[in-house]
Amino acid sequence: MLPAMRHATLEVIRDEHQALAAMLRSMVLLLTHAHHEGRPPPFDVLRAMLFYVDEFPERLHHRKESELLFPKVRERCPGLGPVIDRLDREHAAGELMVRDLAHTLLAYEVLGESRREACEQAVRRYVTRYLDHMGVEEEQILPAARKHLTAADWTELDAAFSANRDPLTGFEPGDEYRPLFDKILATTPAPVGLGPAR
Repeated sequence: MLPAMRHATLEVIRDEHQALAAMLRSMVLLLTHAHHEGRPPPFDVLRAMLFYVDEFPERLHHRKESELLFPKVRERCPGLGPVIDRLDREHAAGELMVRDLAHTLLAYEVLGESRREACEQAVRRYVTRYLDHMGVEEEQILPAARKHLTAADWTELDAAFSANRDPLTGFEPGDEYRPLFDKILATTPAPVGLGPAR
């Protein structure tokens, strides 16, 4: 049997999913650890993480999935239409969800303990939904793409997705984003950052 063809698109998506999942879980860990220690969480780091989600996955990763990958999978695998519709709706709602979560985090930071539980629950819900979203993509969309897309499809997709340069997947951040990633990496617990594992 011939080995399965490797496609840059699939590798980029999986790498970005893994990095994002680790960072999302780190948000929950930071909040949980701070709560157990009876102190406020590192709000500046949590804000930086939300800014990262808004700048990279929401504006780059999701856009390429919805505009490039999903239409090709929908064309070749029409039975996945309802799944793709759901994923597209979630992509469309993503930026608003990040902003709502940032507002909830700010409320906790400014108003204190009375807003802690609501913030912690909102972060957990957000992380659970995001992990579920990525799971659906990896369990249904990516295998269908691997099986049904054509060589021409992969040429176009691989060129587009190979241009992604998410610093959490090992690429050097541009000068504009270097302070953001320095902050995230210096404080976030391993395996995402260099902070102590929680």
